[in-house]
Amino acid sequence: EREQTLNQILVEMDGFETDDSVILIAATNRPDVLDKALLRPGRFDKIIQIPMPDKESRKKILEISTADVPFEKDPNSPDYVNFGKLAEITDGFSGADVAAIANTAVSFVIHEHLDKYSMAGIHTKKDSTTEEEKVTIAKQDKEIAKVEKSAENAKITMKHFDDAVKKVREQKDLKITQKVELSAFR
Repeated sequence: EREQTLNQILVEMDGFETDDSVILIAATNRPDVLDKALLRPGRFDKIIQIPMPDKESRKKILEISTADVPFEKDPNSPDYVNFGKLAEITDGFSGADVAAIANTAVSFVIHEHLDKYSMAGIHTKKDSTTEEEKVTIAKQDKEIAKVEKSAENAKITMKHFDDAVKKVREQKDLKITQKVELSAFR
């Protein structure tokens, strides 16, 4: 099937007449597996290779990806998020991999919060309620306010980022044919 697809692409590319209104752009993150027939002269006029980001670029990607995220910025804190260290340990990661680390770290904080403050048993308000239900609702409202206040103070720590690096590295190292079972939210 792969061979048929490649052959069809080649036929279509060779079928283009010189027409300035047709532009073909292709991209891959796996140039090492490209069929040589795709790269023969006349198929693509320009081939542009974008290298993997260097240490400074990875650091900048982390900074941009966390611009609106609360994290520990005090270098004296044990939870301090050291982007320089993260940039070092992510050598060989693509820009997308580095951005995924920031997203994964945020996800870890969200799940910690959800695990700590289960909202099970919280009921929706009804139009007419008994006095007992009103007392229960008032207690629930206080609990909800407590959870919301806690969420305002949530911060991403270096441990969250370290765990995110491990998770993204595991995903990055998976072979395309490997199956992965994921839980619903993690």
